[in-house]
Amino acid sequence: MNDTAYRSNIHFELSERKLLLRIFDIISVVVGIFLVSTFFHLEYIAVTSQNWYWIIVLAIYLMFFANVFEWYDLQRSSKYDQIAPNIILACSVTVLCYLLTPRITPVLPESRIQILYFYMAVTIPLLIWRWAYIFFITSPRYYKNVLLIGNDSEVNVMTNAIAETTSSINVVGYINTSYGVKNGQEPSQIREFKDYHLKKIIKDHGVSEIIVASNESEDIAKSIFDDLIELLENGFTIREYTQVYEEITNRIPVQHIGKDFYRYFPFSRSNQNKIYLLYRRVSDIVLSILGLVVGVALLPFVLSGNLLANRGPLFYTQKRVGKNNELFPILKLRSMVVDAEKQGAKWAEENDPRVTPFGRFLRQTRIDEIPQLFNVLKGQMSIIGPRPERPEFVQTLTKRLPFYQTRHMIKPGLTGWAQVNADYGASEADSLQKLQYDLYYIKHRSFLLDLRIIIKTLSTVLFFRGR
Repeated sequence: MNDTAYRSNIHFELSERKLLLRIFDIISVVVGIFLVSTFFHLEYIAVTSQNWYWIIVLAIYLMFFANVFEWYDLQRSSKYDQIAPNIILACSVTVLCYLLTPRITPVLPESRIQILYFYMAVTIPLLIWRWAYIFFITSPRYYKNVLLIGNDSEVNVMTNAIAETTSSINVVGYINTSYGVKNGQEPSQIREFKDYHLKKIIKDHGVSEIIVASNESEDIAKSIFDDLIELLENGFTIREYTQVYEEITNRIPVQHIGKDFYRYFPFSRSNQNKIYLLYRRVSDIVLSILGLVVGVALLPFVLSGNLLANRGPLFYTQKRVGKNNELFPILKLRSMVVDAEKQGAKWAEENDPRVTPFGRFLRQTRIDEIPQLFNVLKGQMSIIGPRPERPEFVQTLTKRLPFYQTRHMIKPGLTGWAQVNADYGASEADSLQKLQYDLYYIKHRSFLLDLRIIIKTLSTVLFFRGR
């Protein structure tokens, strides 16, 4: 069988979908502005050879606020009722910023109706394009069909990850390498192929990719292994499941990797890069000073709220575990009732009754964490990193979760990859998920990832997702 027999349905990878969205978001706005300025003869948004750079400024504003308002969350982007309000909000803020920066954008027009036309030229084409994207690109005809090879437990991990994170991958079925040995709950939602003829399965079901979810190659039957080698030689896509899991979830499945963990987890070069570390320290100092200035401005409001609603000390300190397991006192605004832990350390939970109404507001807006900027200035924390945990919990989690101590190889952070992606750590299961995110950050730590975290933190604050 030659490689032409392996051709499958057209599909878009996750990264290709995000790139497609970004490119056509900008194209739709440019086309909208061109059409509106041409047909309505609007000088304010007319693009000429002298002012073409205004479009670049508009695109920069648009891309920034598009990320803040989560336009490129593929789950959200596939549902029009969720993405349309975000488009309207982001376009409103984008147009407002564009109007209020006349030194790098056009001077405000004399006729205010032109502003309305400008807003419509930006918003309406985007709403139409995103509807077209959902109707055409997210339809099943563009799903990627994959085949899994592995035991019950590993196949379950992969199918659950796909179901949680993306609707653009269709698992056509799996081949069980367990040979009758049950390694976990049998996957009930997908088909098991008893026939091991890979080439026939690929041809009959339009398979685009094979994911090998098996830690040991010895578990794979020789006939399957030989077919995999031939498929690989013919250019067919075959990937290892931890690689795919990491790509679609932005987490590292440490509990399923076993003793070969460091084969899958080369540390980011940024962890030892002196220029990157210098940039981090300088940015920590600058952002901390700016944040404390904001905190001082909010202090009268916080004092009033604490006096009326919290009724007790404004601040509290707590021991946390920092870099290299060093303990330090973290400083926060009190959000719980006085003596909330008089019976010992306890996991915080959703709708925790110990949190006061005003304290809940402080948590949702992240105002309660502003005092931690003093910890950042002292070098005990960074703006971005794994959240510092309490020593009582660290001691327990280190015994139960693999590689938990690895998260202490860098400074803890005020915000982090786990904080902007995972729920509040209210249990051991939540801590495992947060650990997966933290290790992903340590592995991929870079300026661009830091920027993504800052933008997603703004989204968290904006949508009151803090807890």
